[in-house]
Amino acid sequence: MNPFELLKTRELIFSDEPASQVSQAYLLLSSMENIKVERGNQPNSLIIHYSLEHYTHEGLQHALTKEGFHFKESFLDKMHNHIVHYCEDVQYHNLSTPEHPTKKNESEVFAKVYEQNQHGNQEIKPKDQREYK
Repeated sequence: MNPFELLKTRELIFSDEPASQVSQAYLLLSSMENIKVERGNQPNSLIIHYSLEHYTHEGLQHALTKEGFHFKESFLDKMHNHIVHYCEDVQYHNLSTPEHPTKKNESEVFAKVYEQNQHGNQEIKPKDQREYK
């Protein structure tokens, strides 16, 4: 898997109340290792940058919810979160799946198969029957 596919940039959109929760979440998240936090485009949002090797969007949201933070919960926000959580879950589990050996050295595998089978221009007719007379 490409290591750049593991780097994620997500937006956390908090509910409007309580008003100070975005700044508190910013302080909490920015104190954590392997995560970068910045203010979002909306006043109640944060942009987080992380790697799936260290965090998941679902895990971060769950931890923040346990700490008392509240997220915007419109239907579209819930659907977006479910899709993001599913995609990250699949990517995370694919990290532990070993790569199939033929994917690394595909040309070598086909060369070995080619060597084992008869190949080339082999004429089964005798030489005197191959020539036009």
